Amino acid sequence: MWRRLSGRLVMASVAHKYSVLLPTYNERENLPLVVWLLVRSFEESGNEFEIVIIDDGSPDGTQEVAEQLIKVYGSDKILLRPRAKKLGLGTAYIHGMKHATGNFIIIMDADLSHHPKFIPEFIKTQKEGNFDIVSGTRYKGKGGVHGWDIKRKLISRGANFLTQVLLWPGASDLTGSFRLYRKEVLQKLMERCVSKGYVFQMEMIVRARQLGYSIGEVPISFVDRVYGESKLGGNEIVSFLKGLLTLFATT
Repeated sequence: MWRRLSGRLVMASVAHKYSVLLPTYNERENLPLVVWLLVRSFEESGNEFEIVIIDDGSPDGTQEVAEQLIKVYGSDKILLRPRAKKLGLGTAYIHGMKHATGNFIIIMDADLSHHPKFIPEFIKTQKEGNFDIVSGTRYKGKGGVHGWDIKRKLISRGANFLTQVLLWPGASDLTGSFRLYRKEVLQKLMERCVSKGYVFQMEMIVRARQLGYSIGEVPISFVDRVYGESKLGGNEIVSFLKGLLTLFATT
């Protein structure tokens, strides 16, 4: 973007605003803390932000908690954009993007497994490398996982290894869901992705590689949820394997 200064055309700095998309389902206990941590992180770093909460009809009162958070932080910072029922992670992001006003989108889990303290590093990495995507990685540098038993660690490592071997994605953590995207890049990827559930995150990176988008990585510590139950089960594992084979056959 250019502007005229003293008769000369100079490059104007483009203001960056970050929209955090928080899909929720039964996160009443976790939501107040993750929102407080997000607000603190953005205010300390001086970056403009908004938090878009996409609740899929939680029966535990998550939406009521979100409404209270709007009163605390303001409707310009907290946007509640609920849906009637669970419709899948990918569609939740599409729904959230319709209401997001930032030119960068941050996606993360609302269960405190992703700590907002890493977001300033995401932003710094994006600016330094002018990346289209910055992905949090548990499998590089000082990244890691805390709170998982050996079985779940093996499942995660195995899923990531299979993906690396079959798809050559150009990123070290394919199944993670803590990322920063240019908004227009995320929109284009959404148009091409067909997966649902846990395969969705993997397909996003694979499609990004196909389209030539640049990907930066930031090591993160993943911490198992503090409150509530994990939504990973046998059906999700079977769906992941089917989705992996589909991507292998079509990419």
